[in-house]
Amino acid sequence: MAEPIQKKLQGELEKYQQLQKDLSRSVSARQKLEAQLTENTIVKEEMEDAKATVGKRLDYITGEIKRYEQQMQELERRSEQQRETLGRLQQELQRAQGKP
Repeated sequence: MAEPIQKKLQGELEKYQQLQKDLSRSVSARQKLEAQLTENTIVKEEMEDAKATVGKRLDYITGEIKRYEQQMQELERRSEQQRETLGRLQQELQRAQGKP
């Protein structure tokens, strides 16, 4: 009479051991996923920082381009004025030398 109970007990023990193995695998898989989540969260934060840094660089570069464009326009304006001054002085010199 004890033998059927012992067989039943053995079967239930095997089920319990299998459940413990499954639980252990699940815990291990979850721990790996937690590590991946943490790693990817850090990467995401680093990318956001990099994105902000690149955005600031782009703003700076754009500002510098505008500044140089304004500087070029001013230099072109002054160069044109200087060219006109030189032309007038050449005409005056020619008139003074008696050339038409």
